[in-house]
Amino acid sequence: SPCCIGLDIGTTGARGLLVSPTGEVLARAAVPYPLLTPRPGWSEQDPEDWWDASCQVLRALAAAARQSSRRMVALGLTGQMHGAVFLDAQGEVIRPALLWNDQRTAAECQEIEERVGADRLRAIAGNPALTGFQAPKILWLRRHEPEAYRRVRYILLPKDFLRYRLSGVLATDASDAAGTLLLALRERDWSAEILQALDLPLSWFPRVYEGPEVTGEVSREGSLASGLPAGLPIMAGGGDNAAAAVGSGVVREGSALVSLGTSGVVFAHSDTLKIDPSGALHAFCHAVPGKYHLMGVVLSAGGSLRWYRDTLGSEEEAVAGRTGQDPYHLLLEEAARVSPGAEGLYFLPYLAGERTPHMDPQARGAWIGLSLAHRREHLVRALLEGVGFALKDSLVRIQGLGVNPRVLQAVGGGVQSPVWRKILAAILGLPLQRLAVEEGPAFGAALLAGVGVGLYPDVETAVTRAVHPLGEVEKPDLALKEVYERLYARYTRLYPALQRSGVWQE
Repeated sequence: SPCCIGLDIGTTGARGLLVSPTGEVLARAAVPYPLLTPRPGWSEQDPEDWWDASCQVLRALAAAARQSSRRMVALGLTGQMHGAVFLDAQGEVIRPALLWNDQRTAAECQEIEERVGADRLRAIAGNPALTGFQAPKILWLRRHEPEAYRRVRYILLPKDFLRYRLSGVLATDASDAAGTLLLALRERDWSAEILQALDLPLSWFPRVYEGPEVTGEVSREGSLASGLPAGLPIMAGGGDNAAAAVGSGVVREGSALVSLGTSGVVFAHSDTLKIDPSGALHAFCHAVPGKYHLMGVVLSAGGSLRWYRDTLGSEEEAVAGRTGQDPYHLLLEEAARVSPGAEGLYFLPYLAGERTPHMDPQARGAWIGLSLAHRREHLVRALLEGVGFALKDSLVRIQGLGVNPRVLQAVGGGVQSPVWRKILAAILGLPLQRLAVEEGPAFGAALLAGVGVGLYPDVETAVTRAVHPLGEVEKPDLALKEVYERLYARYTRLYPALQRSGVWQE
């Protein structure tokens, strides 16, 4: 019986899944690789590390398929977005890849906005020039490493380097390409206008496909390295957020997801392209052919709670050590005993600056309203609520553009907590639905692969057959929702007041 492979080139490692047509995960494999930080604010990886780890993952999955006498019929690719892999005329890697979280390109972002025009850039590419995107990294190489730049013949996104090594084909998909700042979102192809303004040749960039389209097949060399059968079709796939949305069933108007990992994401499907004039929300192509999505990002969501545990949670750590409980569980249980609003305490989760809606790398976190009556559990309660309000900032802007989700698929470590789920459902004012499979991106890539070889007629059908909800839907508690609407109105006044005061200016 047939099965599909989804491969995810993440920031910390390669993950792969073997998935049956009904969405059963038949095998999993993961192999980590290092993150290189040659200087503060720089973030790089060696694409050869991705290749080695991916080959180990694929060999493990191929072995599992043979053992269970399953026939592998297709491979779907996904991975971290925005990275830049530079190849020379021979297809060899010129230097380590610059990653999505690399911060060295502030000057180049300014250059892009000057050359293209800030409004024009947003109108074509859907986003302002941010340091994370691929385009500024290319300009950085031109300015700072001219020798390397002269050798460049091809520029790929991380997952597409894997495709090249497996098949010899240069290709990408619209959702991942949308994260380069070089794609015309309406045409779903490279923007001649932007490339010309930045003086970049079109020949450097791969052909753009839709997520479930076949881009090529595993070559003889690819087969020897990966253990996959030669001739196995490789689908275009998607950027990690778009693939995770497919894996979470967010492929129709009215569907959206909230992700509560280290960072937080609100991702909403849209049948048509809608661009946020303020630039606070990202607009990208979806991995669903012809469709789009809007996305807001909170940089320190679960990251805020981890920071709290590491910095102030020593008592919980000690109890956890003695009783074998999870320190997070203890922190959340304490917070559950505190009334909503934490007796007048607010938390701004901007510990690493903020993306949506403030676009302010200088912003910092704060507890506001501390009194002698507050104890540590109040601090945690305010933190959980503050992260919820920050996510609501994204949702409110998505709704403001006329995209109205009816239910939120809830993914990531934070939503495992019933306490945090209840708070989130009430703050966001929408039901939260958890899913049976947590590895969203790799799962979504496997479903796109299945569509590409005809296991499903389209992405929507794939989701209906293979994405399964877990347990009860968390509906918003109406009394709690009312309380949080009042508190949110106050929360939205805190950042502007602090920002005007100049406390964060260097």
